[in-house]
Amino acid sequence: MKSKLTLRLDDSLIKRAKRHAKRKGTSVSQMVADYFALIETEEPSSAIQELPPVTASLAGILKNKNIGEEDYKKHLEDKFLT
Repeated sequence: MKSKLTLRLDDSLIKRAKRHAKRKGTSVSQMVADYFALIETEEPSSAIQELPPVTASLAGILKNKNIGEEDYKKHLEDKFLT
C-alpha cells in the first residue's frame, strides 16, 4: 500500500531535488523512498551486543585511525624480527 507524505522544505531545496531527480530519471518520491530504505539497512545491528564483552569493547576502536599496510608490516617486523 502506498500513502502520501507531505514534506515542508525550502523552495530552493525542492527545486534542487527536482532537478536532481530529472537528471537521474527518477522522481523525488522515489529518491526519498530509496534514501529511507538505505538508512534502514545502515542502522547499527545488534551483532556487537552479541559479541563477547572483550571483543565488543574493541569494536570500532580504530575507526578514525589512519593505519595502512606499511604500519602493519612495521608492527610485524618489530614483533618478530627484534
